[in-house]
Amino acid sequence: MKKILSSALVAGLLLSVGVTNALAMGGPSGAKVDWEIQGKIGSIKINPYNLAPLTAVIMDGGYNLSDIEVTIVPKENGQTIKYKVGEKRAKTYGGIPIFGLYPNYLNTVKVSYTKESFGKKESVKDEEYKIVTGGVNLQPSGYTTQRGVPFEKVNVLKVDDEFKNRLYLVNNAPGKSLGKSSNSVWNNPAGGAMEWDEESSAFIVDTKGEIRWFFDNAKLMDWHNIYNRGLMMGFHQNDDGSLTWGFGQRYVKYDLMGKESFNRQLPLGYIDFSHAMDDMQNGNYLLRVASANTLRPDGKNVRTVRDVIVEVNQDGDVIDEWKLFEILDPYRSDVIKALDQGAVCLNIDASMAGKTLSDEDLAKMDASDNFGDIAGTGIGRNWAHVNSVDYDPTDDSIIISSRHQSAIIKIGRDKKVKWIIGAHKGWNDKFKDKLLQPVDNKGNKIVCEDGYSKCPGYENEKGGFDWTWTQHTAWRIDEKSDKRYVYVTAFDNGDARGIEQPALPTMKYSRAVIYKVDQEKMTVEQIWEYGKNRGNEWYSPVTSLTEYHGDTDSIVVYSATAGMSFDLNAGVSVGEPKPEIDEFKWGASEPSVQIQFIGSDAGYQAMPISLEKAFGKTK
Repeated sequence: MKKILSSALVAGLLLSVGVTNALAMGGPSGAKVDWEIQGKIGSIKINPYNLAPLTAVIMDGGYNLSDIEVTIVPKENGQTIKYKVGEKRAKTYGGIPIFGLYPNYLNTVKVSYTKESFGKKESVKDEEYKIVTGGVNLQPSGYTTQRGVPFEKVNVLKVDDEFKNRLYLVNNAPGKSLGKSSNSVWNNPAGGAMEWDEESSAFIVDTKGEIRWFFDNAKLMDWHNIYNRGLMMGFHQNDDGSLTWGFGQRYVKYDLMGKESFNRQLPLGYIDFSHAMDDMQNGNYLLRVASANTLRPDGKNVRTVRDVIVEVNQDGDVIDEWKLFEILDPYRSDVIKALDQGAVCLNIDASMAGKTLSDEDLAKMDASDNFGDIAGTGIGRNWAHVNSVDYDPTDDSIIISSRHQSAIIKIGRDKKVKWIIGAHKGWNDKFKDKLLQPVDNKGNKIVCEDGYSKCPGYENEKGGFDWTWTQHTAWRIDEKSDKRYVYVTAFDNGDARGIEQPALPTMKYSRAVIYKVDQEKMTVEQIWEYGKNRGNEWYSPVTSLTEYHGDTDSIVVYSATAGMSFDLNAGVSVGEPKPEIDEFKWGASEPSVQIQFIGSDAGYQAMPISLEKAFGKTK
């Protein structure tokens, strides 16, 4: 009885304060909608998917929206970001997607749109919204060379008017950090590259050096789960505007707002994604992975290292695979013996700087059970180190970059090698007729010495021809290639140039380079290069990128570890990486854009981002 009276008393008290307030606490139609609405449509939802803090959505307020245009008002002397939004995009996000906000700032956003409800339309022009943001929440690397997150400052050295509206996605790789990463190894069987599950960052800068977007990968990672952590690599913006990349044992697709398309573990037969995820023209994806279990000829079961390409469809099913240890020669050692063991990709070990391997070292290694992410020969070691893969739809082939063979190789669906861009030295008879002959721009044969490993130009002479050495990003230029001619971009890192270490480490240099392959005549012509004139100060021993972009007919280059070097006597690293973005008009000898990052992580790759793809009409 007391309980009934108590309930009645509470009900009476609620009614005494008024019906409106009672319903605000909940009722037949739910809680009161009392969010702040600045304009004529809806409220603002900041960071709508919890992964992209510098994004927001102006909710549609129940209207149908069309004719949408967004302008992010710049800071004084800043870069304006302006883009149109397709109607399907607005429906997807439930309003107007806002991209490109400044961090830690009260942003002013202008939007124009037409709103419609029950046949009534109204056009709104340059309606202003105020959106405040927090700071950049990226994990520091823990290295003393990093004096800012993700950098201390940006030197914008040059930006031509044609490129002033560029936005660049930067993917950096600080390495092992904060005691969280690289604390696991594979076992049963042994090998693989599990320990390469390190911190990373992805952010977008404008041509003023301001951060306008970053991906909060701390929300993506679970450092207590080996299947959900790792170094983010292989970013590409797909034709639908979304980004694809991979990390550790996963590959993913998210759009710039942070909306997930998929987040998948690698198929169980494969491990250790890194470096490359290619969105194929047929709708599938190529992933650079390794084998989770391979039986060697000597009867040992191992996990392999960076030597398998797998094709998966939109559902995550495996369509095909290229096991490179069966297709190529895992015992070709010419380049591996000449590598600087202090800088084997991101495995930077200053104590090994300048040291190389001998035949005796490799023989001892192969007789042992030392498997894993170590430069060496044989299945289960880092003999190939494939760091890019690209698809050629004209003949259903793939093009790979093998760092530890200093070779760019085209392989067909039948798993047969079609051609090799690289020094002829050390390849066995099976591949002799696949080695391309270098020619000049008139088609004349270029003769090289020492098994075609030392061509005119390898000693930093002006002009001439050279192969790529420990290169990255061997990508087909689709817009300029056809069934006969293939144009290939690459970043020639330059270690072990001419299959040797130079007398002085300061003699090393890197290049961005473009080749033209005549697949009928089996020749290769070098049609453009940049970097020799920069010498050792632009030398990037590891990582980096060269990529063609058709929207501006330009070449983007990221010298991602420029400035890294070693004191061979002391066995320590000196200097610090100064990653640099350079963009060139097609054929130009000097860049139209030059942006340098100071006090930064070691870089990995960088590329322009298209807002038209991201927010325009969907296919």
